[in-house]
Amino acid sequence: MDEDTLQFYRDNARAYAGREIARHTRLTRFLALLPSGARILELGCGAGADSAEMLARGFDACPTDGSPEMADEASRRLGRPVETLLFHDLDQVEAYDGVWANACLLHVPRPELAQVLTLIWRALKPAGYFYASYKAGDVDGRDTLDRYYNYPSPDWLRANYADAGDWSSLSIETGEVRGFDNAWASMLFVVARKGP
Repeated sequence: MDEDTLQFYRDNARAYAGREIARHTRLTRFLALLPSGARILELGCGAGADSAEMLARGFDACPTDGSPEMADEASRRLGRPVETLLFHDLDQVEAYDGVWANACLLHVPRPELAQVLTLIWRALKPAGYFYASYKAGDVDGRDTLDRYYNYPSPDWLRANYADAGDWSSLSIETGEVRGFDNAWASMLFVVARKGP
């Protein structure tokens, strides 16, 4: 991961933890795809809001974040340890029914995304589901807060997912969200199912 971007989140962990984040229908729809009590790896959990929702609904959430400071904030919120994990250090094999990566893989450098997606594919059980969201675009760059983004197009994402493994289904929806910088951004929301 880009060191400047990781440092931004380390420096702003408390501010992120203090944000009010509305429950979004994408998490609800994702959870509906999974069996009751499913084991879910959350990458880039931030302050732990999504993992808190998963736990409240009876899922076995495994929250992680690349920033130790952010993992500490999530640990306080969840009342349990949260692992510090960089994407390229994911080494589990067929361990999860689902992987939830909301607004985090968008920081993976473009040349490294297929490799990270391969690690996620490997960590999923057969027929497991994977959700990720990205800021849409055509080339990588930095935002006004100097955070790195890979800014993919749908076609570029499809090619990288195909390079990463066999998916029995892959859908990409579009939408807009307001980020920490208070700016609206066009987003791509991907749901993929690992092939059997």
